[in-house]
Amino acid sequence: MPLGKTIQIYLPGGNPRGLKIADVTSRTVQAILIPRSTLNMALKRAELENVGLYFLIGNPDDETKPLVYIGEAEDCRARLQQQNKAKDFWNVAIVIISKTKLFTKAHVKYLEWYCYTQAKKAGRYRIENANEPTRPHISEPTRDDLLDNFETIRLLVSTLGYPIFDPIVKPKDKEMLICKFGDKVYAEGELTEEGFVVFKGSTARIEETKTIGKWATDLRAKLLREGVLVEDKEKGVYRFTQDHVFSSPSSAAVTVLGRNANGWTVWKYKNGKTLDEVKRSGNAGYS
Repeated sequence: MPLGKTIQIYLPGGNPRGLKIADVTSRTVQAILIPRSTLNMALKRAELENVGLYFLIGNPDDETKPLVYIGEAEDCRARLQQQNKAKDFWNVAIVIISKTKLFTKAHVKYLEWYCYTQAKKAGRYRIENANEPTRPHISEPTRDDLLDNFETIRLLVSTLGYPIFDPIVKPKDKEMLICKFGDKVYAEGELTEEGFVVFKGSTARIEETKTIGKWATDLRAKLLREGVLVEDKEKGVYRFTQDHVFSSPSSAAVTVLGRNANGWTVWKYKNGKTLDEVKRSGNAGYS
């Protein structure tokens, strides 16, 4: 069994939706979450004078995934001031520093590169960096220390509500949800804490009914534009090129079926029970 963790979150302004400072009590890494609306207050804090790593996070309406920019700075306060003028998309920043001020420029450049590779591998966020960070040369002991620091960073960032580095893992066979239409359309999914995941390789119907709704047509168009869906001309279907998190079971079902659908009744487990029966109607269990 994984060991439990104790995470301390301090609210400097007393607002649970405002500035947050989080750390694992037994570790030296600290995460500072800064809503953009509180940036002026945050810039007064001494923690931001440190060498650090930072993430700029946004969720524009015209995107199918949240966005993240990954950067590093010798003076996080000055860099955030620059990025506040330079980049429009973000509404939250998370700054990572060492409570003992041990991070150097080489340390945060390595963490920037490693975080970029892990965020890209997880595929939950679209990365806004124009260029891939370069991997700096560091010693083997330093590398291992920083990889240990990364595990704390991953934990803190996810705890604060942004699972940038958490891979989407397919569930056990009995927990897999299926949505089908005819012989060609077959999609696999799972209800998670973030929403409803449709897994890579699933197929979706190309045709749309007249009553599907503009929001669904727009959503499917965005997924096609961003390459999440591609047309498989040989099979006559759309195919998911990557795992994708939808806001609800119904938005996932509508995308797959090309028509209005109640995702809670359309998505079914391998035993035939609907998502509604297992998760909402008190008929718990997959068997």
